[in-house]
Amino acid sequence: MQADFVIVGAGSAGCAVAYRLSEAGASVIVIEHGGSDAGPFIQMPAALSYPMNMARYDWGYKSEPEPRLNNRELACPRGKVIGGSSSINGMVYVRGHAMDFDHWAEAGADGWSFADVLPYFKRMESWHDGGHGGDPGWRGTDGPLHITRGPRSNPLFDAFVKSGQQAGYGLTDDYNGQKQEGFGPMEQTVWRGRRWSAANAYLRPALKHAHCTLVRALACRVVMEHGRAVGVEIERGGKRETIRARREVVLAASSINSPKLLMLSGIGPARHLAEHGVDVVADRPGVGGNLQDHLELYIQMAASQPITLYKHWNLLSKAMIGAQWLFTKTGLGASNQFESAAFIRSRAGVAYPDIQYHFLPMAVRYDGKAAAEGHGFQAHVGPMRSESRGRVSLRDNDPKAAPVIRFNYMSTEQDWQDFRTCIRLTRELFAQPAFAPFASHEIQPGPHVQTDAALDDFIAEHAESAFHPCGTCRMGRREDPDAVVDPQGRVIGVDGLRVADSSIFPRITNGNLNAPSIMAGEKISDHLLGRSLPAANDAPWIHPEWRTAQR
Repeated sequence: MQADFVIVGAGSAGCAVAYRLSEAGASVIVIEHGGSDAGPFIQMPAALSYPMNMARYDWGYKSEPEPRLNNRELACPRGKVIGGSSSINGMVYVRGHAMDFDHWAEAGADGWSFADVLPYFKRMESWHDGGHGGDPGWRGTDGPLHITRGPRSNPLFDAFVKSGQQAGYGLTDDYNGQKQEGFGPMEQTVWRGRRWSAANAYLRPALKHAHCTLVRALACRVVMEHGRAVGVEIERGGKRETIRARREVVLAASSINSPKLLMLSGIGPARHLAEHGVDVVADRPGVGGNLQDHLELYIQMAASQPITLYKHWNLLSKAMIGAQWLFTKTGLGASNQFESAAFIRSRAGVAYPDIQYHFLPMAVRYDGKAAAEGHGFQAHVGPMRSESRGRVSLRDNDPKAAPVIRFNYMSTEQDWQDFRTCIRLTRELFAQPAFAPFASHEIQPGPHVQTDAALDDFIAEHAESAFHPCGTCRMGRREDPDAVVDPQGRVIGVDGLRVADSSIFPRITNGNLNAPSIMAGEKISDHLLGRSLPAANDAPWIHPEWRTAQR
């Protein structure tokens, strides 16, 4: 088999690349190890906790024991299914802050400033504000990715936003518009009651083109000839074969699997490759490094009224919600239940928001386990820009072996200070008059957890990944010895090979990563085709006055 382009990974970015390349008339083969995304576990938004805990849909990766988190092994779900992680995630849609992308450009990702990426965010979006207001001039309206807002019918969603206002924070009608900072509605990749994954938005339309083909197989390595990528070796049905690329190979296999594939192909830290018997094609020490993630805590309150989702936390109610969704695609099953959000600053002098909130009208974990029986609600909270860095490395040279994932969480004193601040600020929110009719007492951390030492113990035992790993194939200038790809996504040191997923991010963005991952796929596809969208250089939000207004 052969095509103009061979893409490894039918995830958030890979689907976008496949769509844009096939739309332009190029022949494309997409290699995906996972299976179908059909069925209610994936397509019903409220069932989001199920697919990320099912081996059928998830690679099942875990971190190495984290020494600062009581040697816990934290889950690192990555989608092993059509749509990749966009088919198992929480469906939360956050572009990131404009200054995130300006930082990328300053760090060597030339052409990736906010002015450069905004046109791609707009191109990919079909934005539906649901009558809540927002910034239409900042949003796209005819792209393949539908963006909606939940109904916020539970009074706790409004109480959360009002509590922020009462605590002295501002409001924002659209955190994906000109003003991220503040409290307001949260957006989701849900359309007509269904999860609107990258598979639904991009891959299925791409496969309607005769020259786009999906191959279900395990990618083993990139085939190199004379310093150029010429194809991908796959395994299916117990046999190895090679799919050849006439023009280029694109890795979009995730921030965990893309660096793993590069190293299995001889591209990475030379000493590490040699230790695992891999012939070195290009010594790139940055491959697998710069690993970043968001950690978060659940600050939980018991409710004084039976108005939370707990009243549906029984088999009969779940069956009724599921039946309503199955036949009408409406009701509680049609939302991810993350319908209010906030972005605030941890302290004076911070240039832009560095704490994110998701609010949920129930006290429950991502794995579906409740911390306490009865009615409750919670805020998911965590710092956005930790300086801790980790690495993905090979366990051995077997493509089927899980890589070694070391996040090195909480490795700076600032991490601990920021998390203590997150807890204390959240307690202030829940103590505001807006929550007085609804709040009973604190479930966790618990009113006895007050000192820095006690808070640190709680953080070490309860901090969880927000499932936003990125940065392991960092983008930068070619003269940068630690850069893995250049600003066009080309792997430095070889020809014919690019990376297009969250692994190329120089620094983690301010929020959930699905939106910037898809944007990266959109932009890299234009680089593959030798074209680009014009930067928004004349827009007022690029000017210094806008940044001043944000503060």
